[in-house]
Amino acid sequence: MAVASNSLVFFTHGSLSRPEKLFQALPSPSLSLPGSRALFLKFTHRSNSALHCSLNVPESTDKDSPIETRFPAYPTVMDINQIREILPHRFPFLLVDRVIEYNPGVSAVGIKNVTINDNFFPGHFPERPIMPGVLMVEAMAQVGGVVMLQPEVGGSRENFFFAGVDKVRFRKPVIAGDTLVMRMTLIKLQKRFGIAKMEGKAYVGGDLACEGIHLFAYYAHVPILASVKTLLLKELVTTDHICADKLAIFWTGWKQQVTSL
Repeated sequence: MAVASNSLVFFTHGSLSRPEKLFQALPSPSLSLPGSRALFLKFTHRSNSALHCSLNVPESTDKDSPIETRFPAYPTVMDINQIREILPHRFPFLLVDRVIEYNPGVSAVGIKNVTINDNFFPGHFPERPIMPGVLMVEAMAQVGGVVMLQPEVGGSRENFFFAGVDKVRFRKPVIAGDTLVMRMTLIKLQKRFGIAKMEGKAYVGGDLACEGIHLFAYYAHVPILASVKTLLLKELVTTDHICADKLAIFWTGWKQQVTSL
């Protein structure tokens, strides 16, 4: 026989001739009853005639609360105004809406809210709006810029540029309505030669959407990246009276550093 109240259920001796067997049959102190919520029971054997079970039913579940209150918002480490103070990009090419994590000189995590109002969707594609892969890479590079254009690294918005990518892979399409979460991590920095290497990963709903290696360069070395060695040497020798032999040695070392990254 079982007698139920608001908080206790008593199984009397008349219905359980050998209550000790009940403890052996239950692997855990919980019991699910068909057609009802899970009931969490705490068993206590106080005497030979009664088995006492306390009933603890959760007051609410996730399904009881409105869907708009179940999921917390992303934190804000840098808002759009702070991002605009760091990055030189403006509409329609500023592709970072918020920074949600920032480790000075190491890494940053930023988000891009992809909406149907983005100006690239009318052409890519009219019937199936997909964010272009090159813009995903650009958005990741801008998150990298948040790390590199900081005093801890020594960069400046006037002289730091996106120089190249490597091992880029697109894992899933990003469509209107998605939130692109991008993590950029500095893995190598050569201040002497003005180059930096960062690893980037972008996610949608926890799934990897894009990844790749990003290369950044200081402005002073961008002409070298453009393969204008002769013009650069001539300009520097004329204006700064720098020895051409020393510049040639610098050029050779710079190429070796880029190759080793």
